[in-house]
Order: sequence, then structure tokens, then C-alpha cells
Amino acid sequence: MNICVFLSAADLDDRYTGPAREFARLLGKGGHTLVWGGSDVGLMKVVADGVEEAGGRLLGVSVEFLAAKARPGVDEMVVAKDLAERKRLLLEKADAVVIMVGGTGTLDEATEILELKKHGHTEKPVVLLNTAGFYDGLKEQFRRMDDEGFLPRPLTELVFFAEEPVGALAYLEESLGVA
Repeated sequence: MNICVFLSAADLDDRYTGPAREFARLLGKGGHTLVWGGSDVGLMKVVADGVEEAGGRLLGVSVEFLAAKARPGVDEMVVAKDLAERKRLLLEKADAVVIMVGGTGTLDEATEILELKKHGHTEKPVVLLNTAGFYDGLKEQFRRMDDEGFLPRPLTELVFFAEEPVGALAYLEESLGVA
């Protein structure tokens, strides 16, 4: 599988890097390809390192103004002209999406894939990996949107909430029929 991971490029402490490293190891051991923003810094580097060390492939999609931070020596690197093209390419190259901890860029990417899925423009499985309860507030907001009729499809059809990396990958493999 080509698994797109939306996540932070910030340097974070072990409560976030540990589970990210575990997910990366599982992804690589499963022979999957990481599709990510291409950066070689912060949490993005942690995940890319983990996937590569475990034998997975790396497919980066950087953007012109961040090209200096792009990871060298990957299996494939694409440089988009702007953030909108980057998001489009990331989703186009992915079979599934995992949303890890991140800031406004990650939140933008997450809501875009959920909006596409809400309107039936994609059926790719989406997992929100709620490491250390980071997305508890967002999870509650999504539930409220669902409960109060803001979503035309049930929330359970849009996103799967995983508390642990192993549950995230298991959901994706089951959804896509990968053994």
C-alpha cells in the first residue's frame, strides 16, 4: 500500500515520536510505501527514518519553497509548485491516509481529505492516529458535527480513530484487503 501520512515537521518529544516511530516500523515491515511531505526534519524525519530502516519505500512530495529541507536519497521525490498542488499529489499517490499529530498544515490536510470523502470524491480509508490524546478535542468536535446533522455521511464512514499505531495499520490493511 501507498500510505500518505500527514504530520508535523516540528521536533517533538518522545510521547509523539515514540508512537510515530512504531507506526513507521510497522509500515516498513509490512512492505508499504510512505507517501509524505518529503521533509527531512522533525516528526517527518522520524517517520521516514523508521520506514526506511524497516525496509519500506519512501515517496516524498515536497514544495518549491521547502525543497531545501527535502530528504535526499528517497525512492521518489516530487516537487510541487505550491501547497495546493502538494496536497493534490499526496492524495493522488496514496491508497490510504493516516493523520498524525501536527499543526495547522496537518489540520488543513486532514479536513481536505475528509471533505473529499464526505462528498464521495474518494473512498480511501482515513485514520486519525490520536497519539497521547492529541486529537481528543477534534474527535469530540467531529462527533458533535455528526450528532447535530452537519455531516451527510456518518462519521464512521469518514474516519477511523485509532489510539495506537498497530490499530491504525490493521484498519488500513483490513480496509484495503491487504494480508
